[in-house]
Amino acid sequence: MKENEIREVGAVNIISKGTQIQGSISTSSDCRIDGTVNGNVISRAKVIIGQTGYVEGNISCANVEIEGKVKTEALNVSDLISLKSTASVTGNIIAGKIAIEPGAEFSGNCKMNTQRTPNVVPNPAEKR
Repeated sequence: MKENEIREVGAVNIISKGTQIQGSISTSSDCRIDGTVNGNVISRAKVIIGQTGYVEGNISCANVEIEGKVKTEALNVSDLISLKSTASVTGNIIAGKIAIEPGAEFSGNCKMNTQRTPNVVPNPAEKR
């Protein structure tokens, strides 16, 4: 693992309920979203979208647990995506593994990526 790719152990980014972010988030550690994010979420670790969480944008991470709502063009998860019973996901999924609890809503296409290689959502800021 390269030095700049080391994940901070124990570090968790929290977007609290009532917080609204306009723009992308990029992190190497875990991220929990209970508020609203209008932009891409990129993490080399786990992303949790709580019951009050809402993301409108692309998500790229190692693992994701969704209890809230996601509206996306691309949800790229290199390992496991877990849709809890309260989850509502609209968009396309590429994942290594997927677990869907009864009651979860999913509308879109799903592709299982058996190669287990990380899928990275392009960062629009890098096109400048």
